[in-house]
Amino acid sequence: MCNFLSLRTYLFQDIALLDAERAANMFQKVNVPVLGIVQNMSFFQCPKCKHETYIFGAEGAKELATKLKLDVLGDIPLHMNIREMSDKGQPIVVSHPDSPEANAYLRLSAEVMKKLPGSPR
Repeated sequence: MCNFLSLRTYLFQDIALLDAERAANMFQKVNVPVLGIVQNMSFFQCPKCKHETYIFGAEGAKELATKLKLDVLGDIPLHMNIREMSDKGQPIVVSHPDSPEANAYLRLSAEVMKKLPGSPR
């Protein structure tokens, strides 16, 4: 008798996208509005040269949003300041309000506000 084994290797991005898709589908089934997709850890910016590297891929959230007929609300970078300030319990928008990282959160919050019922578009 022959036994066959199928092995599929998933990258971090694959698992995150599968989870996001399952969550969006579940919320839609129970009539909970889904505002959109947020791409967390969208890129890493080198602190020395400022080069942006898309460690987990660049298009996954956009492709999922298209598939689910949703918008991408924003991209949050993988950045040391966000991690350090989060560990201290200090939001980046308070501790470094003029930073690009804080601006990513501010842009995201503006997009969320546009999606809320009764908000001016």
